[in-house]
Amino acid sequence: MKLPKNFHLRFLIFTLLLAGVILLLQRILPQVVAESVWTIFLFVAILSYLVGAISNWLYKQSSENLLQIKLLGMVVRILGSLGFIAWVVLTGEKNIILFISNFFVLFLFYLIFDIYTFIANLRPISK
Repeated sequence: MKLPKNFHLRFLIFTLLLAGVILLLQRILPQVVAESVWTIFLFVAILSYLVGAISNWLYKQSSENLLQIKLLGMVVRILGSLGFIAWVVLTGEKNIILFISNFFVLFLFYLIFDIYTFIANLRPISK
């Protein structure tokens, strides 16, 4: 099966698959899923979508600045994530270790998706 070329549709498919995996893990292994996993999921999904969509838009505006655009996206993603973790921990998360491990697993899945779309965009450029 070939994935669509549209970033928005790819992102939607990936997010729905990841939500399905979370639901499955909640049913099978509830001890490895934090209570606030859906808050984490929504934050990481929205942050990744915004960074990805803005990066794609900026890339279409100026393809010479691809490296700066990607680096800016990484900085925004990391600072936003650290701010979110600090906010949740300071508001009184019960199991901090489980929360942080769930956060970084979701963060890494979306980071891998971002790397995949980045590499997919480089292929047409290299031809």
